[in-house]
Amino acid sequence: MTYTGVIQKSQRTSCGLCCTKLKNFGVTVGKTEILQGIDLHIHCGELTALVGPNGAGKTTLLRAILGEISHTGELTFLDAEDCRRNPVVGYVPQRLDFDPGSPISVLDLFSACLSSWPVCLGHSRRLRERVLASLASVQADHLLERRLGDLSGGELQRVLLAMALDQSPDLLLLDEPVSGIDVQGKDLFYDLVSNLRQQYDLSIILVSHDWSLVSCYADRIVLLDRTVQCCGTPQEVFSNERILRDYGPAIREEMEQIPLKSQIILSGGGMHA
Repeated sequence: MTYTGVIQKSQRTSCGLCCTKLKNFGVTVGKTEILQGIDLHIHCGELTALVGPNGAGKTTLLRAILGEISHTGELTFLDAEDCRRNPVVGYVPQRLDFDPGSPISVLDLFSACLSSWPVCLGHSRRLRERVLASLASVQADHLLERRLGDLSGGELQRVLLAMALDQSPDLLLLDEPVSGIDVQGKDLFYDLVSNLRQQYDLSIILVSHDWSLVSCYADRIVLLDRTVQCCGTPQEVFSNERILRDYGPAIREEMEQIPLKSQIILSGGGMHA
């Protein structure tokens, strides 16, 4: 199959989801209340970044949306006609634990997830073309036969992103997907996610500690610390007095170290475009 053919096969239609709503959403494990009173409304085509201190409940929120842990309150997914639906949800974890000495390739990983056919018996042409198409959508088709242990951190995360996108999700959850990746790799990953979000009208919820990159790519930022402390556009959030008081020095330091396509600059009493 030619490269053009692979790209054509990777084209997906826009998702049918209109919005994701959380109302009075909470999570309690045992006697410990981890999240409480969360109200969020996330539209398709919107990238919402979750920021906050360690232990604030960001990963717990993603796990609750995935259905891995129980929650209180309401979680609804609506289409354009305000009808409830069961969405396809893609998920990219912070890391993938595996034996780096294993001979498992990227194609083997996809095969194990997409097919019940034993990996040791080889791969069908149809599966190979499907995987190649998914990888091409994130500019990673050249990694098809690469061993997982030979991938860089950024390459592995792009492979995981391709896997998350394979089922044409309506909602994409990213849990610190660029943790430990170099600056160039982070910028490439965020560019890919932003382009996919716009092309397929995806809802994306991203957990991140990268203030400078969040300011460039997020449509909305949610400061989470067991509940929503602040929510708004990057300009609104970075002008909030509490954000400036609690996170101003950290934001300033990162902005100085990573002068990427920053849309917001910290100066004096606040941040401005």
